[in-house]
Amino acid sequence: MRTVRLPRLLLLALAVLLAGCASLRSPVEGLAMAASGRLAIRIEAARPGESPRASTAFFELLGEAARGELRLSNTLGTTVAVAWWQPGEAWLRAEGRTQRYADLDELTREMVGEPLPVVALFHWLRGEPWPGAASEPLDGGAPGFRQLGWSVQLEQAADGLITAVRQVPPVVTVRARLDRS
Repeated sequence: MRTVRLPRLLLLALAVLLAGCASLRSPVEGLAMAASGRLAIRIEAARPGESPRASTAFFELLGEAARGELRLSNTLGTTVAVAWWQPGEAWLRAEGRTQRYADLDELTREMVGEPLPVVALFHWLRGEPWPGAASEPLDGGAPGFRQLGWSVQLEQAADGLITAVRQVPPVVTVRARLDRS
């Protein structure tokens, strides 16, 4: 009996593993690629004794500010989360569950612990301010701008690296290393 169960358990384990590697598909189809690459997020400790939180993932950002999708994958290429949005709603699919949110701020707060300006990222990753909010140049003529409480640093944009830092505690740093096509 044991030899009969073992292959069945192995087949079941393989099926679960393959199901975990399957791509997650969103209901927002036909979106054009806006950017892709590697994303690193670091959230500094808000209180003494807490540890900073950090995560990295490969990303694909599709669509536009009003209607889009953000796919996050691990180093093996397995999709670990998909966020998509349209006016008035946003969703997150991760760990086999889909959750609905009122907006992207609420969704990213749930995803990484702090709200992230995903709508503005479409422009920031192109090295330009989002037209939906006021912006100002960085101090001292440094390449970049300040917008929505974030400093978008473009010193290494020619190499595909864009860094955005929110100084309001807890300090959040988002680094995107863009793929070159």
